[in-house]
Amino acid sequence: MSRRGWLLFAAMSLIWGIPYLLIKVAVAEFSPVVVVFLRCLIGAVLLVPWTLARGQLRVALRRWRPLLVFTVLEMTGPWLLLSAAEQSLSSSLTGLLVAAVPFVAALTARLAGEDDRLSPVRITGMLLGVVGIVTLLGLDVAGAQLTAIGAVALVVVGYATAPMVVSRKLPDVSGVTASAFALVVTAVVYAPFAVPQLGAVPSAPVHTLLSLAALGVVCTAVALALFFALIREVGPQRALVITFVNPAVAVLLGVLLLDEPFTLGLALGLPLILLGCVLATRRSGARGEHSDVGDLNTAVP
Repeated sequence: MSRRGWLLFAAMSLIWGIPYLLIKVAVAEFSPVVVVFLRCLIGAVLLVPWTLARGQLRVALRRWRPLLVFTVLEMTGPWLLLSAAEQSLSSSLTGLLVAAVPFVAALTARLAGEDDRLSPVRITGMLLGVVGIVTLLGLDVAGAQLTAIGAVALVVVGYATAPMVVSRKLPDVSGVTASAFALVVTAVVYAPFAVPQLGAVPSAPVHTLLSLAALGVVCTAVALALFFALIREVGPQRALVITFVNPAVAVLLGVLLLDEPFTLGLALGLPLILLGCVLATRRSGARGEHSDVGDLNTAVP
């Protein structure tokens, strides 16, 4: 890759590894609904003008039905579930569980007939990922956390299936436009529940407010813009490798900044899950390097 490609790759590997840390800090003071609403509001304020300037609004409105489905699967459902789950799960564990998205996506794409064949290497990767998750859950998860684990499982399903909506129904809608639409819709959906609680925002600790600001500006608006630039620079296949780095960043930040324990489950589950993801998403044939569909073929944490 070019130097610019490596810089973009490094930035995205870090940026999409830190939302779990920021969400963990934010939900200590605010309800998940408020966290999601403010994140979407900030992101929409920054991305909607970009969409309007590019003249993409009319295209998006023509495709509003599949865009709504994408929005529910990629943001409206997952972001609330993720924030709720982190009220009882560590950011390290949450980030690592979300790493299951690539091989769940590979399996669902295969079942939907959209992917190339499942080679022995890919099947091995899926099995390794399952073993890693079972190891992680068996060693680190208490019975009281099963509801939160279920919430993250739904997040994984949403993140894994949203790209199928893009590839089938939204080939002519750019990634920035789809993201801006999803942010606006999600903010509107949660506004009636979040707005009455906003009175507590001015009195919140500074570190919590900074976490919310970083979540909306850096991990949403800036991250999406950089990710689309990365797609254009190196192509979707290379860009998707960030999916394998983000969980390691999430674990490292949780351990170093939040004093979360580096448990035996993390030590054994992390390499198994990441290796499983790498193998499960290997492709037997080349794909187009600059497809707009590739813009959204990854989870936005």
